[in-house]
Amino acid sequence: MNKYGLLLAAFSVIASPSFAAAPRAVTATGVVEGTLEASGVTSYKGIPFAAPPVGDLRWKAPQPAQKWQGVRKADHFGPRAMQLPLFDDMVFRSDGVSEDCLYLNVWTPAKSARDKLPVLVYFYGGGFAAGDGSEPRYDGASMAAKGIVTLTVNYRLNIFGFLAHPELTAESPHKASGNYGLMDQAAALQWVAKNIAAFGGDPARVTIAGESAGSWSVSAQMISPLAKGLIAGAIGESGSLLGLDAPLPPAVAEKKGADFAEKIGAPKLAALRAMPAQQLLETLKRPDAPWFSDIQDGYVLPRSPVEMYAAGQQAKVPLLAGWNSQEGYYKQIFGDNEPTQENFNKALQAMYGERADAARQAYSGDAMQAATDLAGDRFIAHGTWKWVTTHVRTSGQPVYRYYYSHPRPGQTGAGHSVEIEYALGNLKATKVYAWTADDHALSAQMQDYFANFIKTGNPNGAGLPEWPRASSGKGSRLMRLDLPAAAMSATDDAHHAFQDQQRLSK
Repeated sequence: MNKYGLLLAAFSVIASPSFAAAPRAVTATGVVEGTLEASGVTSYKGIPFAAPPVGDLRWKAPQPAQKWQGVRKADHFGPRAMQLPLFDDMVFRSDGVSEDCLYLNVWTPAKSARDKLPVLVYFYGGGFAAGDGSEPRYDGASMAAKGIVTLTVNYRLNIFGFLAHPELTAESPHKASGNYGLMDQAAALQWVAKNIAAFGGDPARVTIAGESAGSWSVSAQMISPLAKGLIAGAIGESGSLLGLDAPLPPAVAEKKGADFAEKIGAPKLAALRAMPAQQLLETLKRPDAPWFSDIQDGYVLPRSPVEMYAAGQQAKVPLLAGWNSQEGYYKQIFGDNEPTQENFNKALQAMYGERADAARQAYSGDAMQAATDLAGDRFIAHGTWKWVTTHVRTSGQPVYRYYYSHPRPGQTGAGHSVEIEYALGNLKATKVYAWTADDHALSAQMQDYFANFIKTGNPNGAGLPEWPRASSGKGSRLMRLDLPAAAMSATDDAHHAFQDQQRLSK
Protein backbone atom coordinates (compact mmCIF):
# COMPACT_ATOMS: atom_id res chain seq x y z
CA MET A 1 0.00 0.00 0.00
CA ASN A 2 1.42 3.42 -0.89
CA LYS A 3 1.61 6.41 1.47
CA TYR A 4 -1.71 7.86 0.30
CA GLY A 5 -3.37 4.53 0.81
CA LEU A 6 -2.01 4.33 4.34
CA LEU A 7 -3.44 7.76 5.15
CA LEU A 8 -6.83 6.78 3.77
CA ALA A 9 -6.71 3.60 5.82
CA ALA A 10 -5.87 5.60 8.93
CA PHE A 11 -8.73 7.98 8.46
CA SER A 12 -11.17 5.29 7.46
CA VAL A 13 -10.69 4.18 11.05
CA ILE A 14 -11.12 7.74 12.33
CA ALA A 15 -14.26 8.26 10.26
CA SER A 16 -15.81 4.95 11.25
CA PRO A 17 -18.48 4.56 13.95
CA SER A 18 -15.91 2.80 16.13
CA PHE A 19 -13.73 5.93 16.29
CA ALA A 20 -15.07 6.90 19.68
CA ALA A 21 -13.93 3.58 21.12
CA ALA A 22 -10.57 3.22 19.40
CA PRO A 23 -9.19 6.16 17.39
CA ARG A 24 -6.17 5.13 15.37
CA ALA A 25 -3.57 6.72 13.13
CA VAL A 26 -1.03 5.11 10.82
CA THR A 27 2.49 6.47 11.23
CA ALA A 28 5.61 5.54 9.31
CA THR A 29 6.58 3.13 12.09
CA GLY A 30 3.19 1.58 12.78
CA VAL A 31 -0.41 2.03 13.89
CA VAL A 32 -1.10 3.92 17.13
CA GLU A 33 -4.33 3.80 19.08
CA GLY A 34 -5.27 6.82 21.13
CA THR A 35 -8.10 8.02 23.32
CA LEU A 36 -11.19 10.03 22.42
CA GLU A 37 -11.55 12.55 25.23
CA ALA A 38 -14.85 13.93 26.50
CA SER A 39 -14.16 17.26 24.78
CA GLY A 40 -14.12 15.52 21.38
CA VAL A 41 -10.35 15.90 21.03
CA THR A 42 -8.34 12.74 20.39
CA SER A 43 -5.08 12.27 22.28
CA TYR A 44 -2.15 10.02 21.42
CA LYS A 45 0.40 9.84 24.21
CA GLY A 46 3.84 8.28 24.37
CA ILE A 47 4.58 7.85 20.66
CA PRO A 48 8.29 7.06 20.08
CA PHE A 49 9.82 9.46 17.55
CA ALA A 50 13.35 8.04 17.84
CA ALA A 51 15.12 4.96 19.15
CA PRO A 52 15.88 4.82 22.89
CA PRO A 53 19.18 6.74 23.37
CA VAL A 54 20.70 4.08 25.63
CA GLY A 55 23.82 1.95 25.62
CA ASP A 56 25.98 2.81 22.63
CA LEU A 57 23.39 5.42 21.58
CA ARG A 58 24.00 7.50 24.72
CA TRP A 59 25.41 10.81 23.44
CA LYS A 60 24.69 10.08 19.82
CA ALA A 61 22.32 11.78 17.42
CA PRO A 62 18.79 10.36 17.71
CA GLN A 63 18.30 7.29 15.54
CA PRO A 64 15.04 6.24 13.80
CA ALA A 65 12.44 4.53 15.94
CA GLN A 66 11.95 0.86 15.20
CA LYS A 67 8.79 -0.23 13.42
CA TRP A 68 6.27 -2.32 15.30
CA GLN A 69 3.69 -4.87 14.27
CA GLY A 70 0.02 -4.62 15.13
CA VAL A 71 -1.47 -1.71 17.06
CA ARG A 72 0.50 0.22 19.68
CA LYS A 73 -1.50 1.68 22.55
CA ALA A 74 -0.82 5.43 22.86
CA ASP A 75 -2.94 6.07 25.91
CA HIS A 76 -0.33 7.13 28.49
CA PHE A 77 2.71 9.37 28.64
CA GLY A 78 6.12 7.83 28.09
CA PRO A 79 8.93 8.24 30.61
CA ARG A 80 10.41 11.68 31.16
CA ALA A 81 14.09 12.40 30.54
CA MET A 82 16.64 11.73 33.27
CA GLN A 83 16.55 14.67 35.69
CA LEU A 84 16.86 15.67 39.32
CA PRO A 85 13.89 17.24 41.13
CA LEU A 86 14.96 20.86 40.60
CA PHE A 87 11.79 22.98 40.36
CA ASP A 88 8.88 22.77 42.75
CA ASP A 89 6.37 24.05 40.18
CA MET A 90 6.80 20.99 37.95
CA VAL A 91 4.04 18.37 38.09
CA PHE A 92 4.47 15.23 35.99
CA ARG A 93 1.99 12.70 34.65
CA SER A 94 4.70 10.69 32.89
CA ASP A 95 5.62 7.05 33.29
CA GLY A 96 8.58 7.62 35.61
CA VAL A 97 12.11 8.74 34.73
CA SER A 98 14.21 6.89 32.18
CA GLU A 99 17.04 7.34 29.74
CA ASP A 100 14.57 5.85 27.25
CA CYS A 101 12.64 9.12 26.95
CA LEU A 102 12.22 10.14 23.30
CA TYR A 103 8.45 10.20 23.08
CA LEU A 104 5.94 12.80 21.94
CA ASN A 105 2.25 13.42 22.53
CA VAL A 106 -0.42 14.53 20.06
CA TRP A 107 -3.83 16.10 20.65
CA THR A 108 -5.95 16.48 17.53
CA PRO A 109 -9.49 17.66 16.76
CA ALA A 110 -9.26 16.37 13.18
CA LYS A 111 -11.96 14.14 11.74
CA SER A 112 -10.45 13.73 8.28
CA ALA A 113 -7.10 13.74 6.49
CA ARG A 114 -8.53 16.56 4.43
CA ASP A 115 -8.64 18.84 7.47
CA LYS A 116 -4.95 19.81 7.10
CA LEU A 117 -5.03 21.75 10.36
CA PRO A 118 -2.28 24.02 11.64
CA VAL A 119 0.19 22.39 14.01
CA LEU A 120 1.78 23.53 17.27
CA VAL A 121 4.92 21.80 18.58
CA TYR A 122 5.70 22.90 22.14
CA PHE A 123 9.09 22.48 23.87
CA TYR A 124 9.06 22.52 27.66
CA GLY A 125 11.23 24.73 29.84
CA GLY A 126 13.43 23.83 32.79
CA GLY A 127 16.90 25.19 32.07
CA PHE A 128 17.78 22.23 29.81
CA ALA A 129 17.94 20.28 33.08
CA ALA A 130 14.31 19.43 33.91
CA GLY A 131 10.82 19.34 32.43
CA ASP A 132 8.55 16.98 30.54
CA GLY A 133 5.84 16.94 27.88
CA SER A 134 3.39 15.47 30.38
CA GLU A 135 3.19 18.56 32.60
CA PRO A 136 -0.47 19.66 32.91
CA ARG A 137 0.36 23.28 32.07
CA TYR A 138 1.48 22.12 28.61
CA ASP A 139 -1.51 19.85 27.99
CA GLY A 140 -2.54 20.13 24.35
CA ALA A 141 -6.29 19.47 24.61
CA SER A 142 -7.29 23.11 25.04
CA MET A 143 -5.31 24.27 22.02
CA ALA A 144 -6.59 21.32 20.01
CA ALA A 145 -10.14 22.47 20.78
CA LYS A 146 -9.20 25.69 18.97
CA GLY A 147 -8.60 23.71 15.76
CA ILE A 148 -4.87 23.11 16.16
CA VAL A 149 -3.06 19.76 16.16
CA THR A 150 -0.90 20.18 19.27
CA LEU A 151 2.21 18.28 20.31
CA THR A 152 4.56 18.19 23.27
CA VAL A 153 8.00 16.70 22.75
CA ASN A 154 10.54 15.16 25.11
CA TYR A 155 14.25 15.77 24.71
CA ARG A 156 17.40 14.76 26.58
CA LEU A 157 18.54 17.02 29.41
CA ASN A 158 21.65 18.19 31.24
CA ILE A 159 24.59 15.75 31.08
CA PHE A 160 22.54 13.27 29.02
CA GLY A 161 21.54 15.92 26.49
CA PHE A 162 24.41 18.38 26.37
CA LEU A 163 27.70 16.72 27.32
CA ALA A 164 30.60 17.66 25.06
CA HIS A 165 33.77 15.57 25.26
CA PRO A 166 36.85 15.21 23.03
CA GLU A 167 36.11 11.53 22.39
CA LEU A 168 32.51 12.33 21.46
CA THR A 169 33.73 14.93 19.01
CA ALA A 170 36.26 12.51 17.52
CA GLU A 171 33.66 9.78 16.92
CA SER A 172 31.07 12.17 15.45
CA PRO A 173 30.77 12.24 11.65
CA HIS A 174 30.31 16.01 12.03
CA LYS A 175 33.22 16.40 14.47
CA ALA A 176 30.89 18.01 16.98
CA SER A 177 29.58 16.95 20.38
CA GLY A 178 26.90 18.14 22.76
CA ASN A 179 23.48 19.55 21.79
CA TYR A 180 21.88 16.09 21.74
CA GLY A 181 18.76 17.59 23.29
CA LEU A 182 18.50 20.05 20.41
CA MET A 183 19.03 17.17 17.97
CA ASP A 184 16.12 15.37 19.65
CA GLN A 185 13.88 18.38 19.06
CA ALA A 186 14.90 18.53 15.41
CA ALA A 187 14.24 14.79 15.06
CA ALA A 188 10.75 15.38 16.46
CA LEU A 189 10.17 18.09 13.87
CA GLN A 190 11.32 15.69 11.16
CA TRP A 191 8.85 13.14 12.56
CA VAL A 192 6.11 15.76 12.37
CA ALA A 193 6.94 16.48 8.73
CA LYS A 194 6.59 12.78 7.88
CA ASN A 195 3.66 11.81 10.08
CA ILE A 196 1.45 14.70 11.14
CA ALA A 197 -0.88 14.33 8.15
CA ALA A 198 -1.97 11.02 9.71
CA PHE A 199 -3.37 13.07 12.61
CA GLY A 200 -5.08 15.66 10.40
CA GLY A 201 -2.26 18.17 10.55
CA ASP A 202 -0.61 20.16 7.78
CA PRO A 203 3.18 19.65 7.72
CA ALA A 204 3.53 22.98 5.90
CA ARG A 205 1.92 24.89 8.81
CA VAL A 206 4.02 23.96 11.83
CA THR A 207 4.58 26.57 14.53
CA ILE A 208 7.20 25.80 17.17
CA ALA A 209 6.87 27.29 20.64
CA GLY A 210 8.30 27.08 24.12
CA GLU A 211 9.00 28.87 27.38
CA SER A 212 12.38 29.54 29.03
CA ALA A 213 14.67 26.70 27.82
CA GLY A 214 11.83 25.89 25.43
CA SER A 215 12.06 29.43 24.07
CA TRP A 216 15.85 29.09 23.84
CA SER A 217 15.13 25.95 21.85
CA VAL A 218 12.84 27.78 19.44
CA SER A 219 15.56 30.34 18.74
CA ALA A 220 18.00 27.47 18.22
CA GLN A 221 15.82 25.48 15.81
CA MET A 222 15.30 28.63 13.73
CA ILE A 223 19.03 28.67 12.90
CA SER A 224 19.77 24.94 12.93
CA PRO A 225 20.29 23.20 9.56
CA LEU A 226 18.59 20.15 11.10
CA ALA A 227 15.24 21.98 11.20
CA LYS A 228 15.58 23.85 7.93
CA GLY A 229 12.30 24.03 6.03
CA LEU A 230 10.28 22.47 8.86
CA ILE A 231 9.06 25.66 10.57
CA ALA A 232 6.28 28.03 9.48
CA GLY A 233 6.06 30.15 12.62
CA ALA A 234 7.65 30.62 16.04
CA ILE A 235 6.56 31.61 19.54
CA GLY A 236 9.08 32.42 22.25
CA GLU A 237 8.11 32.94 25.87
CA SER A 238 11.02 34.38 27.85
CA GLY A 239 14.40 33.49 26.47
CA SER A 240 16.68 33.04 23.48
CA LEU A 241 20.22 32.05 22.57
CA LEU A 242 20.96 35.71 21.85
CA GLY A 243 21.29 36.57 25.55
CA LEU A 244 24.25 37.83 27.53
CA ASP A 245 25.61 34.30 28.07
CA ALA A 246 26.38 32.98 24.61
CA PRO A 247 26.50 29.23 23.91
CA LEU A 248 29.89 27.83 24.86
CA PRO A 249 32.54 27.40 22.14
CA PRO A 250 33.34 23.74 21.36
CA ALA A 251 36.77 23.68 23.00
CA VAL A 252 35.45 25.19 26.22
CA ALA A 253 32.48 22.81 26.32
CA GLU A 254 34.70 19.79 25.66
CA LYS A 255 37.07 20.78 28.46
CA LYS A 256 34.13 21.22 30.84
CA GLY A 257 32.87 17.75 29.95
CA ALA A 258 36.29 16.10 30.15
CA ASP A 259 37.11 17.75 33.49
CA PHE A 260 33.85 16.55 35.03
CA ALA A 261 34.29 13.06 33.63
CA GLU A 262 37.68 12.96 35.34
CA LYS A 263 36.16 14.08 38.64
CA ILE A 264 33.54 11.33 38.61
CA GLY A 265 36.09 8.64 37.87
CA ALA A 266 35.13 8.00 34.25
CA PRO A 267 37.60 9.94 32.11
CA LYS A 268 37.14 7.69 29.07
CA LEU A 269 34.00 7.62 26.95
CA ALA A 270 33.64 3.85 27.34
CA ALA A 271 33.42 4.24 31.11
CA LEU A 272 30.95 7.08 30.80
CA ARG A 273 28.70 5.00 28.55
CA ALA A 274 28.98 1.99 30.85
CA MET A 275 27.85 3.97 33.90
CA PRO A 276 24.22 3.20 34.84
CA ALA A 277 21.92 6.10 34.06
CA GLN A 278 20.88 6.65 37.69
CA GLN A 279 24.49 6.65 38.84
CA LEU A 280 25.38 9.21 36.18
CA LEU A 281 22.42 11.34 37.21
CA GLU A 282 23.51 11.21 40.85
CA THR A 283 26.85 12.78 39.92
CA LEU A 284 24.96 15.99 39.17
CA LYS A 285 24.30 16.36 42.91
CA ARG A 286 27.99 17.07 43.49
CA PRO A 287 28.67 20.69 44.52
CA ASP A 288 31.21 20.98 41.69
CA ALA A 289 28.86 19.58 39.03
CA PRO A 290 28.46 21.95 36.08
CA TRP A 291 25.18 22.74 34.32
CA PHE A 292 25.32 21.24 30.84
CA SER A 293 23.56 23.32 28.22
CA ASP A 294 23.67 24.60 24.64
CA ILE A 295 26.95 24.69 22.71
CA GLN A 296 28.02 26.53 19.59
CA ASP A 297 29.15 23.22 18.17
CA GLY A 298 29.47 24.12 14.48
CA TYR A 299 26.86 21.54 13.50
CA VAL A 300 23.53 21.98 15.26
CA LEU A 301 24.45 25.63 15.88
CA PRO A 302 26.83 26.45 13.03
CA ARG A 303 27.88 29.91 14.24
CA SER A 304 27.15 32.46 16.93
CA PRO A 305 23.36 32.88 17.17
CA VAL A 306 23.75 36.66 17.36
CA GLU A 307 25.79 36.63 14.15
CA MET A 308 23.45 34.22 12.33
CA TYR A 309 20.35 36.28 13.12
CA ALA A 310 22.15 39.51 12.23
CA ALA A 311 23.07 37.97 8.86
CA GLY A 312 19.48 36.86 8.22
CA GLN A 313 20.40 33.16 8.33
CA GLN A 314 17.44 32.18 10.51
CA ALA A 315 14.14 30.73 9.36
CA LYS A 316 12.23 33.60 7.77
CA VAL A 317 8.95 33.06 9.60
CA PRO A 318 6.56 35.18 11.69
CA LEU A 319 7.63 35.45 15.34
CA LEU A 320 5.60 36.19 18.48
CA ALA A 321 7.78 36.65 21.55
CA GLY A 322 8.10 38.49 24.82
CA TRP A 323 8.73 38.20 28.53
CA ASN A 324 7.21 38.81 31.94
CA SER A 325 7.35 41.84 34.20
CA GLN A 326 9.22 40.09 37.02
CA GLU A 327 11.63 37.70 35.32
CA GLY A 328 14.13 38.62 38.03
CA TYR A 329 13.90 39.66 41.67
CA TYR A 330 15.36 42.83 43.17
CA LYS A 331 17.14 40.85 45.90
CA GLN A 332 19.29 39.29 43.20
CA ILE A 333 20.85 42.75 42.91
CA PHE A 334 20.62 43.98 46.53
CA GLY A 335 21.29 40.74 48.34
CA ASP A 336 20.48 41.29 52.02
CA ASN A 337 20.82 45.08 51.75
CA GLU A 338 17.87 47.44 51.85
CA PRO A 339 16.52 48.41 48.40
CA THR A 340 17.66 52.03 48.57
CA GLN A 341 19.13 54.17 45.81
CA GLU A 342 22.43 54.31 47.66
CA ASN A 343 22.65 50.53 47.85
CA PHE A 344 21.58 50.23 44.21
CA ASN A 345 24.44 52.55 43.21
CA LYS A 346 26.85 50.43 45.23
CA ALA A 347 25.59 47.26 43.57
CA LEU A 348 25.98 48.79 40.12
CA GLN A 349 29.52 49.86 40.95
CA ALA A 350 30.40 46.33 42.06
CA MET A 351 28.79 44.80 38.97
CA TYR A 352 29.88 47.19 36.25
CA GLY A 353 32.91 49.14 37.51
CA GLU A 354 33.73 51.96 35.12
CA ARG A 355 30.38 51.46 33.37
CA ALA A 356 28.40 51.96 36.58
CA ASP A 357 27.42 55.53 35.67
CA ALA A 358 26.01 54.34 32.34
CA ALA A 359 24.08 51.64 34.21
CA ARG A 360 22.63 54.24 36.59
CA GLN A 361 21.41 56.31 33.67
CA ALA A 362 19.90 53.30 31.94
CA TYR A 363 18.20 51.97 35.07
CA SER A 364 16.89 55.17 36.62
CA GLY A 365 13.79 55.67 38.75
CA ASP A 366 12.61 53.71 41.78
CA ALA A 367 15.50 51.61 43.02
CA MET A 368 13.47 48.48 43.74
CA GLN A 369 11.81 48.49 40.32
CA ALA A 370 15.08 49.31 38.57
CA ALA A 371 16.78 46.39 40.32
CA THR A 372 13.89 44.08 39.39
CA ASP A 373 14.21 45.13 35.76
CA LEU A 374 17.98 44.74 35.81
CA ALA A 375 17.78 41.25 37.29
CA GLY A 376 15.24 40.21 34.66
CA ASP A 377 17.25 41.70 31.82
CA ARG A 378 20.44 39.94 32.90
CA PHE A 379 18.61 36.64 33.21
CA ILE A 380 16.33 36.44 30.21
CA ALA A 381 14.61 39.63 29.06
CA HIS A 382 17.52 41.17 27.18
CA GLY A 383 18.14 38.02 25.16
CA THR A 384 14.49 37.91 24.17
CA TRP A 385 14.62 41.60 23.20
CA LYS A 386 17.73 40.98 21.08
CA TRP A 387 15.98 38.10 19.31
CA VAL A 388 12.85 40.13 18.62
CA THR A 389 14.60 43.25 17.37
CA THR A 390 17.12 41.37 15.23
CA HIS A 391 14.41 39.22 13.64
CA VAL A 392 12.41 42.36 12.84
CA ARG A 393 15.43 43.82 11.09
CA THR A 394 16.66 40.79 9.12
CA SER A 395 13.74 38.43 8.49
CA GLY A 396 11.29 40.49 6.45
CA GLN A 397 8.54 38.79 8.45
CA PRO A 398 6.02 40.20 10.94
CA VAL A 399 7.07 40.15 14.59
CA TYR A 400 4.75 40.62 17.56
CA ARG A 401 6.22 41.51 20.94
CA TYR A 402 4.49 41.18 24.31
CA TYR A 403 5.03 42.19 27.93
CA TYR A 404 3.13 39.99 30.37
CA SER A 405 2.33 41.63 33.71
CA HIS A 406 -0.55 39.69 35.32
CA PRO A 407 0.36 37.86 38.56
CA ARG A 408 -1.14 34.56 39.61
CA PRO A 409 -3.68 34.72 42.47
CA GLY A 410 -1.91 35.48 45.73
CA GLN A 411 1.32 36.54 44.07
CA THR A 412 2.87 39.96 43.47
CA GLY A 413 4.38 40.49 40.06
CA ALA A 414 4.39 38.26 37.00
CA GLY A 415 7.32 35.98 37.69
CA HIS A 416 9.14 33.66 35.32
CA SER A 417 6.90 31.03 33.67
CA VAL A 418 3.59 32.18 35.20
CA GLU A 419 2.04 32.93 31.79
CA ILE A 420 2.22 29.36 30.45
CA GLU A 421 -1.13 28.05 31.69
CA TYR A 422 -2.84 31.29 30.62
CA ALA A 423 -1.47 31.17 27.08
CA LEU A 424 -2.22 27.47 26.54
CA GLY A 425 -5.67 27.56 28.15
CA ASN A 426 -4.71 25.31 31.03
CA LEU A 427 -5.75 27.14 34.19
CA LYS A 428 -8.06 24.25 35.11
CA ALA A 429 -5.17 21.82 34.83
CA THR A 430 -3.18 23.73 37.46
CA LYS A 431 -4.97 23.12 40.76
CA VAL A 432 -2.84 25.04 43.25
CA TYR A 433 -4.23 28.53 42.57
CA ALA A 434 -7.68 29.98 43.23
CA TRP A 435 -8.26 31.22 39.71
CA THR A 436 -10.67 34.14 39.39
CA ALA A 437 -12.99 35.26 36.60
CA ASP A 438 -10.31 37.78 35.60
CA ASP A 439 -7.72 35.01 35.28
CA HIS A 440 -10.03 33.00 33.04
CA ALA A 441 -10.83 36.08 30.95
CA LEU A 442 -7.14 36.85 30.42
CA SER A 443 -6.41 33.21 29.60
CA ALA A 444 -9.16 33.14 26.98
CA GLN A 445 -7.80 36.30 25.40
CA MET A 446 -4.18 35.11 25.43
CA GLN A 447 -5.10 31.74 24.02
CA ASP A 448 -7.03 33.41 21.21
CA TYR A 449 -4.01 35.56 20.38
CA PHE A 450 -1.73 32.52 20.31
CA ALA A 451 -4.21 30.41 18.34
CA ASN A 452 -4.71 33.14 15.75
CA PHE A 453 -0.95 33.46 15.34
CA ILE A 454 -0.52 29.70 14.90
CA LYS A 455 -3.24 29.67 12.25
CA THR A 456 -2.35 32.83 10.32
CA GLY A 457 0.97 34.26 11.49
CA ASN A 458 -0.97 37.18 13.00
CA PRO A 459 -2.38 37.19 16.57
CA ASN A 460 -5.16 39.63 15.76
CA GLY A 461 -8.79 38.61 15.36
CA ALA A 462 -12.37 39.56 16.01
CA GLY A 463 -13.11 40.80 19.51
CA LEU A 464 -9.46 41.26 20.50
CA PRO A 465 -7.62 44.53 21.15
CA GLU A 466 -5.36 45.28 18.19
CA TRP A 467 -1.83 43.92 18.63
CA PRO A 468 0.58 46.09 16.58
CA ARG A 469 3.66 44.77 14.83
CA ALA A 470 7.01 45.36 16.48
CA SER A 471 9.77 47.48 15.01
CA SER A 472 13.54 47.50 15.57
CA GLY A 473 13.76 51.18 16.52
CA LYS A 474 13.14 53.00 19.78
CA GLY A 475 9.66 52.86 21.25
CA SER A 476 8.70 49.67 19.43
CA ARG A 477 5.03 48.85 19.74
CA LEU A 478 4.05 45.85 21.83
CA MET A 479 1.07 44.30 23.59
CA ARG A 480 0.88 44.48 27.37
CA LEU A 481 -0.88 41.27 28.36
CA ASP A 482 -2.93 41.97 31.48
CA LEU A 483 -6.48 43.01 32.24
CA PRO A 484 -7.17 45.03 30.30
CA ALA A 485 -4.72 44.15 27.53
CA ALA A 486 -3.47 47.20 25.69
CA ALA A 487 -0.99 48.14 22.99
CA MET A 488 1.82 50.41 24.15
CA SER A 489 5.23 51.70 23.17
CA ALA A 490 8.31 50.13 24.74
CA THR A 491 9.78 52.01 27.68
CA ASP A 492 12.91 49.90 28.18
CA ASP A 493 15.06 51.00 25.24
CA ALA A 494 17.74 52.44 27.55
CA HIS A 495 17.99 49.14 29.42
CA HIS A 496 18.71 47.15 26.30
CA ALA A 497 21.02 49.74 24.74
CA PHE A 498 23.14 49.47 27.89
CA GLN A 499 23.07 45.65 27.87
CA ASP A 500 24.00 45.58 24.19
CA GLN A 501 27.02 47.75 24.95
CA GLN A 502 27.85 45.54 27.90
CA ARG A 503 27.86 42.51 25.60
CA LEU A 504 30.23 44.26 23.19
CA SER A 505 32.56 45.38 25.96
CA LYS A 506 33.19 41.84 27.21
